[in-house]
Amino acid sequence: VCGQCGDFDGNAQNDFTTQGQLIVSNPLEFANSWKASSNCPDVKTNLDTCTSTSRLTWARRKCNIIKEPGFKECHNKIDPHQYYENCVRETCGCDTGGDCECFCTAVKNYAQACAEAGVCVAWRTPEICPVFCDYYNKPGECTWHYEYCPHHTFCRTCKYTEGNCTKFISSLEGCYPKCPEDKPIF
Repeated sequence: VCGQCGDFDGNAQNDFTTQGQLIVSNPLEFANSWKASSNCPDVKTNLDTCTSTSRLTWARRKCNIIKEPGFKECHNKIDPHQYYENCVRETCGCDTGGDCECFCTAVKNYAQACAEAGVCVAWRTPEICPVFCDYYNKPGECTWHYEYCPHHTFCRTCKYTEGNCTKFISSLEGCYPKCPEDKPIF
């Protein structure tokens, strides 16, 4: 897997890999390498995603969660500054619907970096970026529940009955099943 979203190998240092397989540090060089058509002109400058003062104030207030006590244990392992700045930029620039999705994704990125550093943070609430796993629950089947710091693997499935895990991403927040004794394989 490769492209503008990285390669999902857990190494952020190589996420800016161009279509020609070169690792670069300039976001414009990286993005321009993935153009769908060579007829498209190169992007020359980064756009300021936040031109409204009220929007900037709102984004800063929302993203401040990254600097708050809920993430305190993580601050000495993962510097929150860049994540906060990214959150403000993304949240502020996402004003055509989906504002909360941009905010939630930005905070989730910091929470995931913290989890990978060994610090799990329960930052979601019913008011802040809720996850509704119970929606998928059906009687007599696995029930789905949100876990912010799971410590189990799901190697055995109906498709992969051997249960051999070669690579598992630990501490990935999300909806996880709890299955009945008579149906232990998801």
